[in-house]
Amino acid sequence: MKFATLECIAAILVTLLVIPVQLAAQETAKQNRHHKFHHYQLIDVGTFGGPNTNFFTNGQAAQILNNRGAVTGTADTSVPDPNAPNCLQYDCFISHTFIWQKGSLTDLGALPGINGSFGGWITPNGLVAGISENGEIDPLIGTPEIRAVFWRDGQIIDLGTFGGNESFASAVNSRGQVVGSALNAILDPFDTAPYLYSWGTQMRAFLWQKGVMRDLGTLGGPDSVAGLVNEAGQVAGFSYTSYIPDPANGGTPPVHPFLWENGKMRDLGTIGGTQVFQLNALNERGQVVGSMTLADEDPNHVHPFLWDGRTLLNLGAFGGNEGEADWLNDAGEVVGHAATPNLCPGAGAIDHAFLWRNGVMRDLGIVPGIDPLQGASGATGINSKTQVVGESSSCDFSIDDAFLWENGSMADLNTLIPPDSIMHLFWAAYINDRGEITGFGFLPDGDVHTFLLIPCDENHSDVGACDYSLINAATATASVSPAPTMLNLTAVSHDTPMRRLVRKQLGPRFHIPGLQSPTK
Repeated sequence: MKFATLECIAAILVTLLVIPVQLAAQETAKQNRHHKFHHYQLIDVGTFGGPNTNFFTNGQAAQILNNRGAVTGTADTSVPDPNAPNCLQYDCFISHTFIWQKGSLTDLGALPGINGSFGGWITPNGLVAGISENGEIDPLIGTPEIRAVFWRDGQIIDLGTFGGNESFASAVNSRGQVVGSALNAILDPFDTAPYLYSWGTQMRAFLWQKGVMRDLGTLGGPDSVAGLVNEAGQVAGFSYTSYIPDPANGGTPPVHPFLWENGKMRDLGTIGGTQVFQLNALNERGQVVGSMTLADEDPNHVHPFLWDGRTLLNLGAFGGNEGEADWLNDAGEVVGHAATPNLCPGAGAIDHAFLWRNGVMRDLGIVPGIDPLQGASGATGINSKTQVVGESSSCDFSIDDAFLWENGSMADLNTLIPPDSIMHLFWAAYINDRGEITGFGFLPDGDVHTFLLIPCDENHSDVGACDYSLINAATATASVSPAPTMLNLTAVSHDTPMRRLVRKQLGPRFHIPGLQSPTK
């Protein structure tokens, strides 16, 4: 887990700083004893005949569930990837973008040929953005080309490039404005900055609308990435600020976050360092969250940030050196993870999920049943009702559970689903305003499937087989579900820009062993 593997803090500091973390854990346990949660109906979204599901993201969190209960992602077919080992999907099966809604799994397909696709964003009215292979081999890097694509009314649209070989779409709004990045034909001098890996030529942020792809420019350097767009058409991303290499950052220029609106790209600045590490979410008020380096430029010393519309704020940590803001709602409430003084044996500082609001960062603790001093957590979603979802684990990953936090209490979602479930829910990725939750779970054979949880509450009174009683999560027993096991992965021997993008984001978050090492 990426939020459990950061650099160690000196033992004396652990001794001095561990007390507040113990108190936070005790307070969480006290709250959990009293709050009662709803049960949830569990739906396994399924696949198209292959083993796994997934979703694409170019380094930020993603809206993969809308308020109508529609989920997107990518699901394996049974067709082996003919480009192995240079596969789009980590398990080397051809996978297709899907929409699941009201019990139906729809295959949105890919560009013509034996090609894979990834859906990574869905709008309130069901538009989907993502990527697809196009059946060509990139002559500059020798791997299958990918293209930014957009699905509307069941049809796939290739958004093209700026004259280069590849592109990817990151997000879309209800007006059909798609954002992402596309290559031009100009050779790129840099290839090592976070998410601005060279694909041979320059990468430029784009806004696509009604068949026209617009180059949004840069903050002064050769490359930029557009990651997010809201309903007002504001675009958030990051960009090199110059062509001047900085030895402190591996010989690449500074990378700053930007907000683009009304034809202008605004540099949002820094919190001390010069490098954006993650850019994760943009709300309807134009507020942006992610993580950035501090003045020492150590990539292990990054802090969560919030652009509140006027100022770039460093949200801090829980006594450690690291943190990340992963999502925010339209009220400006931010969730993520931040380092505590606690250490995992042989690893580093342990992070806890946080909720930041009104200038205060709150430690959300860990799921019941994990040693408070040996457990980590990270929050990746929050809705308008301040319900928070994410993942919590023990240091050795013998416990790895999706969680829901609400009204001051955290529950292991495995305790809230039917007791005969065979799926172990290990990451809750997104929660909508109706309280429906999507994420990922292990099956007994180690395959990973997307799940959808529907709350058995007053807003879902017609859900069949729902248990409408309330449950005390602190004393509940988890469903009969398997311990996470090794995924069925085919080794990927070639490192490509897309491999690095997928590995950097999904590897740490999913704990997918095949992307980094043969063991968990």
